[in-house]
Amino acid sequence: MIMVLVVEDDPVAAEAHRQYVERVAGFAVAGVVHSGGEALRFRERHAVDLVLLDFYLPDTHGLAVCRALRASGSAADVIAVTSARDLAVVKAAVSVGVVQYLLKPFAFASLREKLETYARFRESAGEAADQTEVDRAIATLRAPGQGPLPKGMSAETLEAIAAALRTEPGGMPAGAAARATGVARVTARRYLEYLADSGLARREPHYGQVGRPEVWYVTVGGSG
Repeated sequence: MIMVLVVEDDPVAAEAHRQYVERVAGFAVAGVVHSGGEALRFRERHAVDLVLLDFYLPDTHGLAVCRALRASGSAADVIAVTSARDLAVVKAAVSVGVVQYLLKPFAFASLREKLETYARFRESAGEAADQTEVDRAIATLRAPGQGPLPKGMSAETLEAIAAALRTEPGGMPAGAAARATGVARVTARRYLEYLADSGLARREPHYGQVGRPEVWYVTVGGSG
């Protein structure tokens, strides 16, 4: 069983998250705490594989908790569960070892997908035969959706595009996604089309004053 520590200051949300985790096969809740300090003390006394971490805590920020976990030598992984949509926060989270990023509010299916993806990553064992196997293992953890990515696509770019899309509830066109992530417009469109084909985004026509309608992409599921 993968032991999960739920860190959430809102008691109602904390109980909902606990119930969600318990519904996913292979996962069990080690404990529920409501502050960063409690989380660090709990981890010292109990076995924890995964921390489901709210970022806006009454005593500290979730990023500080992540840094403290790493400084203490903890091997526990972290899934951020937060309403923080600032891409600077997303980048900072990745830099301190956050393995998944889930925006509030979300449905059970969204958390289940994150947990199941994490479980598949943990099941990877043995020595990689080549770079392709290493990339595939990382893609399992980082990429939204199921299965390996199409040739020429990277998990890191896909996650960046998906994160940018989640910051705009009303959606965005390929050009805006390109500007937000620093990739070419044609590249952004390819990744957005992949998200749409995977059911993680939907296409919406936006009509301007002149010319054909522009396709916008709106995230689905991740902010449930």
